[in-house]
Amino acid sequence: MLTTIIQANTYQDSVTLMVLSNHVSSLEGINKVSIMMGTPANLDIFKSTGFYTEELEAATPQDMCIVVDAETDQTEPLLKAIHDFLNNQTKQAGADKAEVRSWKAALEELPGANLALLSIPGQYVEYETRKALNQGLNVHIFSDNVPVEVERELKQLADDKGLLVMGPDCGTASLAGIPLAFTNVVREGRVGIVGASGTGIQEVATLIDRLGGGVSHAIGTGGRDLSTEIGGISMKAGIRALAEDVTTDTIVVISKPPAKEVREEIEQLLQQVNKPVVAFFVGDHGLAPVNHVVYADTSEEAALLALGKSTQERNRTDVTSNGASRIIGLFSGGTLAAETADLMGLSFGVEADREHRDGFSFDYDGNVVIDLGDDVYTQGKPHPMIDPSTRIDFINRYCDTDDSIVLLLDNVLGYGSHENMAGALLPTLTELQATRPNVEVIVNVCGTEQDPQRYSAQKQLFEAAGILVAESNVAAVEYALRMIGKEVPQFKQKTVPSVEPSTHKIESSEAIQQLLRAPKVVNLGLRSFADAVISEGGHSVQYNWQPTAGGKPHLQRLLALMS
Repeated sequence: MLTTIIQANTYQDSVTLMVLSNHVSSLEGINKVSIMMGTPANLDIFKSTGFYTEELEAATPQDMCIVVDAETDQTEPLLKAIHDFLNNQTKQAGADKAEVRSWKAALEELPGANLALLSIPGQYVEYETRKALNQGLNVHIFSDNVPVEVERELKQLADDKGLLVMGPDCGTASLAGIPLAFTNVVREGRVGIVGASGTGIQEVATLIDRLGGGVSHAIGTGGRDLSTEIGGISMKAGIRALAEDVTTDTIVVISKPPAKEVREEIEQLLQQVNKPVVAFFVGDHGLAPVNHVVYADTSEEAALLALGKSTQERNRTDVTSNGASRIIGLFSGGTLAAETADLMGLSFGVEADREHRDGFSFDYDGNVVIDLGDDVYTQGKPHPMIDPSTRIDFINRYCDTDDSIVLLLDNVLGYGSHENMAGALLPTLTELQATRPNVEVIVNVCGTEQDPQRYSAQKQLFEAAGILVAESNVAAVEYALRMIGKEVPQFKQKTVPSVEPSTHKIESSEAIQQLLRAPKVVNLGLRSFADAVISEGGHSVQYNWQPTAGGKPHLQRLLALMS
């Protein structure tokens, strides 16, 4: 029996509601609960998941919609649980933290604010981003579902104003040691990163940290930035910013292969930089250095080269074939899945799946690599970095076999991620080991000792259960390939060439340089993002944002163009 409850004018961000749905689904007497705001996109999700009811027809984008599947009426205990959860979230935000309800109040509360961090529904991003840019703020857009033409307009507007837009769908960034969104806590150092890849940035940055180095800044651009439609606007702004930044000695550029014409522009700009550059384009291999720009074949190689180390200095465990026949990779990080698929493709002599259908990065002869953070798996559900349930379902499904297989997993630590993913996955993995001795598990923990979850603590939990923890994503793939008797891809040794003096002078705007020196953040959306900024010594004000214009997208668009 489906019961619908609509709470009018009760806005909550989507991540909070997904976690809330998961939380209250465990209540006695309830089969499943779905809780979302009444936006047109969310109503479509209710329909596609079989949770749509006639009562939802009256919902507006500002209404919290609750649909519960239960044998008997559970309205009273459900509403109490929801109230208690949301009230606890508010208390955890802390009474001592500044919270406001308007742009005017935010800028008064935080003088000198220079960055807006948006984790609000995508249909409202254009309006709020234009307001931020017109008030002289750079913008980090964590939100997705922003049309590509809107992204282009916003980034061009920012570029015209000497400002930077990171995103949309920018999952991670770190400026002067201040974490933004889903970010690891990495020691400060002299390597600056700019990337169109969230977990690509995280993997390289955490490896740099564990190799003894540090990061000055990690600038995210959003995954579409190097497409023909966007033209690398944010990537070029990020490169210029790091080229002028006095705390950065070496620059690392990370992306999946850019559009041809965009790549040419990026590479021309990199040739003008008076600093060593390491470029890592996932899936591109064997590229010769061009002057002071060296091309890494893997994320691990990018980290080593950024620190002036040789790939011969990699740490490896002695792993040989154990008779396994297939590899199953179930990932929360999209770039980690893409790199795994690429390396497996090289070993098998086939192409990785660039189309990424249903999150599949690789599917050949029973070997699969799946990105469980793909949109197809996160509609109305928390991301697998937050909630282990989707991955546990896939582990049980793919390991229900008599075949001898290697199960590859990632565990991405940092702010925003699950507080103890190892602990959440281990009951399933230990039961698997007891009932399916034909399954060998390998985990790559992407994190640092400074992360809230602590790299060593997560690593120890897995190892105590007899699970192999690899030194990097690349190492994990190599171990898996060896276990099934396949050749590991080999790449030429590289060094970072010295930089010849150049007459070119790259300039970055004072507004962006000030952002790199001391980010001050107006946070619209997830409170935990503001908490992370403050916990690492930064300045942030929480803007308790609510939709304007009745939450109607066409009125939002009109207001955005008028702002």
